[in-house]
Amino acid sequence: MDFESVVLIVGTTIDAVGVLIIIAGLLVGSVVYLRDVIRQHGLRANYRRYRQNIGRAILLGLEFLVAGDIIRTVAISPTFESVGVLALIVVVRTFLSFSLEVEIDGRWPWGKRATTSDGPAGPGSVGGGS
Repeated sequence: MDFESVVLIVGTTIDAVGVLIIIAGLLVGSVVYLRDVIRQHGLRANYRRYRQNIGRAILLGLEFLVAGDIIRTVAISPTFESVGVLALIVVVRTFLSFSLEVEIDGRWPWGKRATTSDGPAGPGSVGGGS
């Protein structure tokens, strides 16, 4: 097996892990959401937590997908065109990551986390709540 084949397998495997993380996050988050809605009958608080959990799964999955793209592009075909396409993919995924991070935490990723006397504030208390 040559180097290019190994890199393709590794990159594809990392992509598959990213997709599985997103799917597992959606499934687990949905099951937990339905369980909480049935037990607590509170749609609003549960829905916020559901979106946060789904967002976290998507963020983690995106990190794996970007890693797979980087490995395949840099190790196999580092042409100007392929690196340019990779750069566009990374820019789009970075924008998605920032958007999801803002939605999950209610602040920019580089901003300071608000704290309370009990420690870090939860996502619902950052930025004035809903």
